[in-house]
Parts: sequence; structure tokens; C-alpha cells
Amino acid sequence: MTRQPLVARHVEELLSAAVVSTAPVAGGDVCTATRLRLSDGRVALAKTHPHAPEGFFEAEARGLRWLAEATDQGGVPVPELLAADASCVVLRWVEPGKPTADAALAFGAALAATHLSLPTAAGDPAYGAEQDGFVGRLPLPNRTAPSWAEFWATRRVLPYLKLARDRDAVTADEARAVEGVVGRLPALLPDEPPARLHGDLWNGNVLWGHDGVSVVDPAAYAGHREVDLAMLLLFGSPHLDRVLEGYAAASAERGRPLDDAWRDRAGVHQLFPLLVHACTFGGGYGARAADVARRLA
Repeated sequence: MTRQPLVARHVEELLSAAVVSTAPVAGGDVCTATRLRLSDGRVALAKTHPHAPEGFFEAEARGLRWLAEATDQGGVPVPELLAADASCVVLRWVEPGKPTADAALAFGAALAATHLSLPTAAGDPAYGAEQDGFVGRLPLPNRTAPSWAEFWATRRVLPYLKLARDRDAVTADEARAVEGVVGRLPALLPDEPPARLHGDLWNGNVLWGHDGVSVVDPAAYAGHREVDLAMLLLFGSPHLDRVLEGYAAASAERGRPLDDAWRDRAGVHQLFPLLVHACTFGGGYGARAADVARRLA
């Protein structure tokens, strides 16, 4: 039996509604995506993975719910989570639209609202999350740390640098270049209050719909807001200048303007996604990470 009938049967059990039709959805490199039309009129997207590691879809659902907490403060919408279990997540379908400059401006403002939606905690800030997660198909350690430099070094850069070395995705010289930056992180990365991060904000996880922009596939945790911005800079986005314009204006309006030097240190926050790509895809991503590190020296 092909995957689609199996997916349809499982979704029917989860949603207590018959599936009228199914269609494959292209674009993902980790999960299989299926569009389903239900007998009650709803249209859904089911994401499945036949060999998902334990907790994989639960982590995604947890991240979506956490991001959704910011929507009543003007944060970026996430598709409605219809169901989730150990084998899949089911979201309400977002009808694709065309990226426009106005939508990009609104997306930037909403992203700022998401980032700044966490209440300021008394005492020392905690960067991270209560539970570990995943980035792509790789485990993501989220144990909290009291400083951003410590968290970025020990939960993001160094674990994936080691994995990339183990997989021969970076050379010894490239690894030394990255390690040199890690030693300087306390000077390079100023602390600021933790932000509600998407955590994997490349353009493939941004849905440009008829009714505006929403985000999916988070690797969510509390961290430095420049992480999401650096990811958008790294891999690009439609109307990126407008996204950043909307973000900067909304941040300033909320009393938390972006630091003027954020672009100068964006490379520090790009090391992690480049190392993740090196671990996952190989190619030249390890060399790119080393080039970024050398420019920061």
C-alpha cells in the first residue's frame, strides 16, 4: 500500500472525519507532506516520517503551540495544529499566496512581536527550553544556560562542530577557525532578554499565504533575537529589506530597538545553521562556516 492511503486512514482516526481526497506536497527534505480534503470541509496538511526518532513530532507540536502564544500580542501566526502524535502532525492547510512587499513589512513587524512577547523574568535570564528538540532530523540540545554566549557555544556551535568533524564534513583547519570564534563569544555576543525564537527561520519555513505570512517547522526556544534575523540573512527571503524594515520599526516602537551592530555579528549566529547543513548535507557548508569564522577573527 502507498503512503497516502495509510496517512489518510490515520488522519481520519485523529480528526474523526473522512478524508475525501489526498495529494502529495513537494518541498520538504525531512518529512513527507500530504494535503487532505476532509468531509467536513476542512483542508489539512499531514506531515509524516516513517522512521521519526522518539519525540520528533511531539517537539514540533510543542514549538508550534509555544509560538502561537504570541499571536494575541501581534506575533507571527502559525497554522492551526489539528492533531499530533508520535507519527505525524496535522495542520490546517495554508493556501499559498504571492510574496508582496506589504506582506513582508507586516511579517517583519509580527516577527518582532513574537520575539518580544516573553515576560521579563526576575533574576538571571534563562536561554534555552525545558525540553530538547530537533533541527531538521538532528537532535537539538536545549538545556538552559545563564548567558547567551555560553548557550550558543555549548548547545549550538560546539555540538554540531563535533558532529561535523565526526562525519568528515569539516577539516581540522576549518574546525580550528570555528573554535577560535567560540573562544571570543563573550565579547562578540552581548546578553539581552531572551526572545521567543522560531529557531530555524529559513525561507522554506515561511508560508506566504493569501491571508498573510505564517511560520512552520520551528526549532523553538528562548534565545537572542538576532538568531532568526541572521538565518533570514543567510538563506534569503522575498523582500528581505522590507522584512527587516518592518522588524526594526516594530522593535523600536516596543522600546527594544535593534543594536546598530547586529549585522556585523550576524555571522556568529550563522555558524550554527551552516554546521547543521554540513552535518546533514555535506558539500561546502563546512568550508562556508570556516570562512564566516575567519571573517569574524
